[in-house]
Amino acid sequence: MGLESKLPNGVLLTNLEKFVNYGRSTSMWPATFGLACCAIEMMSAGGPRHDMARFGMEVFRASPRQADLMIVAGRLSNKMAPVLRRIYDQMSDPKWVISMGVCATSGGMFNNYALVQGVDHVVPVDMYVPGCPPRPEMLMDGILKLHAKVRGEQFADKAARS
Repeated sequence: MGLESKLPNGVLLTNLEKFVNYGRSTSMWPATFGLACCAIEMMSAGGPRHDMARFGMEVFRASPRQADLMIVAGRLSNKMAPVLRRIYDQMSDPKWVISMGVCATSGGMFNNYALVQGVDHVVPVDMYVPGCPPRPEMLMDGILKLHAKVRGEQFADKAARS
């Protein structure tokens, strides 16, 4: 095309949407919301063997106001559902949710009145990680797929969903 010869070295061309989405995907800060055995695997994913720091996610935030990714790991009881929703509402926009494990995704083997049969009844879920409990590698795969999804988002899509 000849465009490369006309631009000086070190110039990067992109649109604002791709640039902002790249920044969002490479600096997600997760909120801790471990509810059961899946939380142990989530903590293991943050350890040195799996090294979430490679993706800019080394520190799990204790305050929802500092987080933009919620990883719901484990079964969610009906008593805990309003707390989950409150924490989700306190997170800054844009925000994403990963449902980790069969219990968080669909209630798992606990089909009773005390447990929510899927976190998506309480908050919108962006990525599901299957397994009982899912290995840290599966969580990392879900995070990488969420990164790819965020990079492809359009500004109007996320605003309309919230």
